[in-house]
Amino acid sequence: MLNQIEHLLNIRLVLLLAGLIFVLSACGGKSDSRLSTPDTLIEDTMVSYPGRTFSYKQKFNDTQAKQEQAAKAIGLATPPQNRQEAVRMRSQLKRIESNDNYIVDSLTHSIPYLVPAAAEELERIGEGFADILQRNGLPHYQFYVTSVLRTKEDIKRLQKSGNINATTNSCHNYGTTFDLAYFRFNKVTRTREYMHQDNLKLVLGQVLLNEQRAGRIYVKYEYKQACFHITVRE
Repeated sequence: MLNQIEHLLNIRLVLLLAGLIFVLSACGGKSDSRLSTPDTLIEDTMVSYPGRTFSYKQKFNDTQAKQEQAAKAIGLATPPQNRQEAVRMRSQLKRIESNDNYIVDSLTHSIPYLVPAAAEELERIGEGFADILQRNGLPHYQFYVTSVLRTKEDIKRLQKSGNINATTNSCHNYGTTFDLAYFRFNKVTRTREYMHQDNLKLVLGQVLLNEQRAGRIYVKYEYKQACFHITVRE
């Protein structure tokens, strides 16, 4: 008799536990559903700069000879042979650092210094880029600076790595020249609106076109290196 009573009590206990688990799981499911619903209803939205596209290859085809002439005219009188020599020239240069408008990439074959005129031009390009985005109600992005001042030793190492654009008489040696990536951008604005990299390339290209037309820079479109190669003119 006692065994039967104990058996019945065990069955009731099991049923009570099963019912409690069911209720808790059901409530948990409803709670998760309510929390996730807004996220599932809101989709990311791609937005675009409405500017007209143009041929980068045709517009940005300033020759090496043009850029080298400008670099020699306003850049360092004697290009540094190595990093130690470049450090000794710091009084003639200005260090560039990441800011709200651009990111100085992890530089492996150059150092983050430019002559003052080139540093000012980089700032102007950054401000122009941010201005176009703001005026068109677009998310704020940063572009990447991928190459700056190179020493003679940096050029040799680049040539050994197979970079076909690393010429011996590089404009980068004079502190007048910098490269901007056109397929890498960093989104700063925390919204669900985003821009395609091709459209951001167009924004950056428009800024460079404006500066080129104003006679302030030379630009070369480097397809294989995926960058705009820029030398300041004044």
